[in-house]
Amino acid sequence: MKKYSQYFVGGLCALAVAFSAGTFMKVNAATVPAQPVDLTYAAEKALPAVVHIRYVQNSKVKTVDVQSDPFGDFFADPFGFFGNPGQGNGGTQKRQVQTPKREATGSGVIISADGYIVTNNHVVEGADQLTVTLNDNREFSARIVGTDKNTDLALIKIDGRNLPTLPIGDSDKLKVGEWVLAVGNPFNFTSTVTAGIVSAKARSLGANGVESFIQTDAAINQGNSGGALVNTSGELVGINAMLYSQTGSYSGYGFAIPTTIMNKVVADIKQYGNVQRAFLGIQGQDVRIYLDQQKDQGKELDLGTNEGIYVAKVDDDGAGAAAGLKAGDVITALDGKRLKKMAELQEHIASKRPGDKMSITYLHNKKQNTSTVTLKNAQGNTQVVKTADLDILGANFKEVSAAQKNQLGITHGLEVIKVNAGALKEAGIAKGFIIQKANDQPIKTLDELQKAVKEASTSKDPVLYIQGVYPTGKKAYFAVVLSGN
Repeated sequence: MKKYSQYFVGGLCALAVAFSAGTFMKVNAATVPAQPVDLTYAAEKALPAVVHIRYVQNSKVKTVDVQSDPFGDFFADPFGFFGNPGQGNGGTQKRQVQTPKREATGSGVIISADGYIVTNNHVVEGADQLTVTLNDNREFSARIVGTDKNTDLALIKIDGRNLPTLPIGDSDKLKVGEWVLAVGNPFNFTSTVTAGIVSAKARSLGANGVESFIQTDAAINQGNSGGALVNTSGELVGINAMLYSQTGSYSGYGFAIPTTIMNKVVADIKQYGNVQRAFLGIQGQDVRIYLDQQKDQGKELDLGTNEGIYVAKVDDDGAGAAAGLKAGDVITALDGKRLKKMAELQEHIASKRPGDKMSITYLHNKKQNTSTVTLKNAQGNTQVVKTADLDILGANFKEVSAAQKNQLGITHGLEVIKVNAGALKEAGIAKGFIIQKANDQPIKTLDELQKAVKEASTSKDPVLYIQGVYPTGKKAYFAVVLSGN
């Protein structure tokens, strides 16, 4: 039987009002709501479309690296009678371990009558079985259509018809202080509704690659992940994702992914099978934070504004450089929309695809400039990136520049510009390495690498033999194992 820890939060809410003798504040009646907001309509709209998700990950045998005793194991079995021959030379050994069966629960939101459901990536990642239970207790098996770790969103599908849906609202129109509902299945309690207000927008926590959270004080707990944040009109305005709390349960703030980000992720997964991510090609931070840092160092700076995005670095071949951005500039608006925080810039660009054009307003030496920028993908061009076959590698690439070709004396190649968890990292390939051949085939473009990966991963010997060169000119050869992913 599963055990539950129960937390009870009690107390009184006291309202103190101070009056100076004989003095009263005059209140404009037009600014005071005539009656409290009625949230029952929103709850009635949301409950049928919010589902309970049960996650099961079966027990598996995995091969893991184990650090052995450098002085040898006195009690090791040198002949392997008990399954593991002794290794007396230290270093890393491969061991097989049995992982336990895992079960968890979360929430999701039906966004189409034919069974598409949005939830969090962390609710479904690694699942072998997904069971969706509707508000009317009907059960369905679900499959994962696509996921996006950078935004912590996932799209799953059940086979159904005429399912209840929740209309999607515009999260940009939310205002701080506006009432919202959090609908989900906290602590495995199904069909639960809590209420609060929007306490902040465009909040960044550093938890995901792309984030511009809606912050709310509506109670969100374990199991609420993937559930709906709903406005008073009964529209979906966010997907509840996480809780910030000192205790691990509700005593802080909840954070939801806005529908402006969700809409783009869902559309891309449906159309391309993965998220088409656009890049401006800059590094920066909030002007407010930058100025505070400079003040701490005894420097008083005048950037011409106290808000916006301070540009610390501009990639030479990025979209920002092509638009005229320089280090030290301040971005103040995108497509005419005023910017105050980096999270707002991330949210706006997250709604774009490579090749999309965008108006950018910025200050250079305190003088305002407006330019049109064409956004690029991680590979430095404007093409659609079909990364499904490359996910197994866990990296991003771009074609080598003319300068790199001249410097290294090469004619082609793909540079590894970012390495995450995946086959390349396990093989020891790091950022900066240039892939020139894969399984003896020249690699000039991303499409050629995709083809090589697809052929290798479906062959009897799922290994990608990679040849290439480091930025120093040193040549190297790697065997990248594609199985087990």
